[in-house]
Amino acid sequence: MNIFLGIDSGSVSTKVICLSPSAELTDLVYLPTAGDPLNTLRLALRQLQSRLPESTGVLGVAVTGSARELVAETVGADMLKNEISSQAKAAAHLIPEVKTVIEIGGQDSKLILLENGFVVDFAMNTICAAGTGSFLEHQSRRLDLSLEEMGQLAQLSQNPIELKGRCTVFVESDMIHFQQTGSSRPDIVYGLCKALARNYLNDLGLHKEIRQPVVFQGGVARNPAMKKAFEEELGFSLIVPPRPEITGAWGVALLLRQDTNINTTAKPTNFRGFETPFLREKV
Repeated sequence: MNIFLGIDSGSVSTKVICLSPSAELTDLVYLPTAGDPLNTLRLALRQLQSRLPESTGVLGVAVTGSARELVAETVGADMLKNEISSQAKAAAHLIPEVKTVIEIGGQDSKLILLENGFVVDFAMNTICAAGTGSFLEHQSRRLDLSLEEMGQLAQLSQNPIELKGRCTVFVESDMIHFQQTGSSRPDIVYGLCKALARNYLNDLGLHKEIRQPVVFQGGVARNPAMKKAFEEELGFSLIVPPRPEITGAWGVALLLRQDTNINTTAKPTNFRGFETPFLREKV
């Protein structure tokens, strides 16, 4: 079996996927980066190595994400791509008619506009945390809820609170105020989701035409309440692909596959990515 390895080394999570020459997703690992992208990658690759047949050959390695330069140099990657290109490729592969991609990761968020599968415009927020997954996760911990519980609870809301602040400090201050004045947890949680969706659209969506179909990607897309919040703000439905949290790794692997002559006469090395001294090193 031969595969392409797609690596998305993010500030919050590390995703590694295996893509077959026919573009099928065959395996994946998703781990928290925990401030150490190289060690996390080593653990992820070893998990894959333990599961895949010994005869598995790596046709190529592609890397994206915030730590992509460091990771690419370490593994000797064949391709290095930014997150916009990777997310767009995954969306166009999964939903060929896609016009807009809403992607929210742990530390940043992106809005990508496409035409016939190609990026024609984009916006990216890397400064304010109020529209990112890390802020949502922080609030879920403060409320003693898992992200899954948070999503389920938000869907029970009857009268969501209105959080008008656009900064994390003011949003959290407003949430505490509503907690102290007796608002229900479902209304507080869904009010937070609506605030995140509104902040995203007011920031990245400013002066942009958001056209359908819209694909919602990134780890935050796993929260059904966030999907509902965006749909209420936009007035139409969003498409959430299977495993939206791994679309960056998926997309960069697809880009490498597209750029590689799969029928090349050169034989793939036996897990070339695992043969570097770095990856053989004991954790």
